Amino acid sequence: MMNWKIWAVGAAVAGAAWWGLEVESEAGGPLNSRTVVAEAQKVTRSGRVGTNIGDLAPEIAMPNPKGKEMKLSDLKGKLVLVDFWASWCGPCRRENPNVVAAYEKYDKAKFRTAKGFEVFSVSLDSDPARWEAAIDQDGLDWEYHVSDLNRWNSEAAALYGVSSIPMSFLIDEEGVIIAKNLRGMELHRQIDLHVKSF
Repeated sequence: MMNWKIWAVGAAVAGAAWWGLEVESEAGGPLNSRTVVAEAQKVTRSGRVGTNIGDLAPEIAMPNPKGKEMKLSDLKGKLVLVDFWASWCGPCRRENPNVVAAYEKYDKAKFRTAKGFEVFSVSLDSDPARWEAAIDQDGLDWEYHVSDLNRWNSEAAALYGVSSIPMSFLIDEEGVIIAKNLRGMELHRQIDLHVKSF
C-alpha cells in the first residue's frame, strides 16, 4: 500500500512542476522527483549489527592478494559497495563491468554526506593466482580486494549470510546497510540517491 505522504508529496511536486512553482522538501531546498525518491527511501537504523537494511554492517578484516589485512571499517565516512564474487563465478564476471562502470562514475563524485565512494570486493576464491588474474582481466582497479581463500567456507560470506554470488551490500558513511543485492542499473540508481554533484 502506497504511503499517503509519499503520494501527496509526489502529487505536490507534479502540480508544482505543471504550474512552474518551486516546492521545498522537509530538509529544505527545492523539491523535485529525485528528492521525493530520496526522502521516500530513508533507512530506519536498527542500531544492531546484522545484514538487514538498517543494520550496522559486520566488520570484515581479511588479507588482500599480497597478504596485507584490510578492514571494512577503514572506509568509514565513505559510501561503500561490499561486493561478494569469485573468479570462477560466471554471473559475477558478467556483472563486473557494471561494478567497474559504477566505480569509475562515482570515484570523483561529490556526495551529500559521504566523503567518497569505494568498492570493497570479497572473493570466494581458493586459488590466489586465479583470483589475481581475474582482478587484472576484469579491470577491478580499486584497492580493496580481500579473501580468506576458503570458497564457500569464507568467514565473511558466513557473517553476511551469502549463499549465492554475486551479492552486494551498499553501506553508508556511518556503516549502515542501506541497500543490498544490487545489479545492473539498480546499483547506479541507489548510489545516485546519495550524489550531490559530479
